[in-house]
Amino acid sequence: MSRIAARFAELKRQGRGALIPFLEAWDPDRTTSMALLRGMPEAGADLIEIGMPFTDPMADGPIIQAAGKRGLAAGVKVADVLTMVRDFRMDDRQTPVILMGYLNPILSYGIERFCTDAGQAGVDGLIIVDLPTEEADMLLPYSNANGIDFIRLIAPTTDDARLPHVLNGGSGFVYYVSITGITGTRSATAEDLATAMPRLRQATQLPVAIGFGVRTPEQAGAASRIADAAVVASALIDTLSAHLDADGQALPGAVDAVLNQVRALAVAVRR
Repeated sequence: MSRIAARFAELKRQGRGALIPFLEAWDPDRTTSMALLRGMPEAGADLIEIGMPFTDPMADGPIIQAAGKRGLAAGVKVADVLTMVRDFRMDDRQTPVILMGYLNPILSYGIERFCTDAGQAGVDGLIIVDLPTEEADMLLPYSNANGIDFIRLIAPTTDDARLPHVLNGGSGFVYYVSITGITGTRSATAEDLATAMPRLRQATQLPVAIGFGVRTPEQAGAASRIADAAVVASALIDTLSAHLDADGQALPGAVDAVLNQVRALAVAVRR
């Protein structure tokens, strides 16, 4: 059983959903993002999603775009993201880690090499935003061979005919993109989410995580009860960016501010 499957199984026994906070690698520098990564499990993260900065992040809104630019300005490379996970695994062997990114850097790194190195580093799941379903076979054999769950994205516009096709080969959990559009711009209503879930439940037995537009503790709590997990990204990046100086460097207390926000989200998810 993968770490992701084991974590969701344990949370099901506990009768609650999961909190999945997000951080962008090396935003605004390696030390700060590493401190956030190491601090998130104690703050209440059940799984952690790490963004791999890319120059053309088509699905990301301005908040995460800015975070990616800061990471790139700090010099982050794909290998550095994998090193972050490897260093995290020295102290934490239990918390599942998912990498979210785009196909081009993985192609440049080499798909087989990337999956091998990611598996050895301790990566549990991959979300490749711009990898078309029809071309997922270029990656799936290598992710499967290295024990990495390939997490499928489902949008509100994914119709019933296409849904089984998109879900085919996916594992770990299903990421439900709750809005049409980019991250951090608006939020779906609880009614919209509740309406969408039965259709997904009929199509898959995998846990469902809701992301894109989950910002507040109340929204995270509702999403984790309607589905199986809530992904919170832009709201946390927003807090971090508010604790940067004019040169984009982290001010004292920046890490604590973000981790305190994770704690508030975790309380709502566990309520």
